[in-house]
Amino acid sequence: MAQGTDRARNPGGGMNEALRRNIAAMDEQRDQEKRTRRLSARIADRVTAFAGSMTFVVIHLVAYGLWLTINLGWLPILPRFDPSFVILAMEASVEAIFLSTFVLISQNRMAELADRRADLDLHINLLTEHELTKLTVLVAAIADRLGVESDADGELGDIVKDVEPIKVLDELDRREE
Repeated sequence: MAQGTDRARNPGGGMNEALRRNIAAMDEQRDQEKRTRRLSARIADRVTAFAGSMTFVVIHLVAYGLWLTINLGWLPILPRFDPSFVILAMEASVEAIFLSTFVLISQNRMAELADRRADLDLHINLLTEHELTKLTVLVAAIADRLGVESDADGELGDIVKDVEPIKVLDELDRREE
């Protein structure tokens, strides 16, 4: 089929309506999460976003460059205020403490969101596995009724068993030991 003809039938570029609804629902959920975040989380995210920007780098290059230039005596029109650079070291240390704290707050929140999404993925995968198992049982029954061989390789017995996630996790844990 020509690509132009395909686009005429499906103007959404290959996405069905259910996928569009799911994307819209996920966007709405993300927006809702942003709106309901605590003030501290919003502040931490803003500070972290700014600290990870080129603007932040440029400001620090200019500020520290100016600080060094003045205190090395290369700008004689301005008096040296930190000739031993102790104040600079202290300022940089305090800034690093606060920035790392803000980054950790943001990372913790992102990890919580990632865990929630992983849980959602697991639940959807388990539901899909269950549905496919039921569908396999149905197709095998239809094949039997029609007299068609449906288990030529002998794996059907394993395929039609529902996955028990706790047993799978236990087995994975056992293998890691």
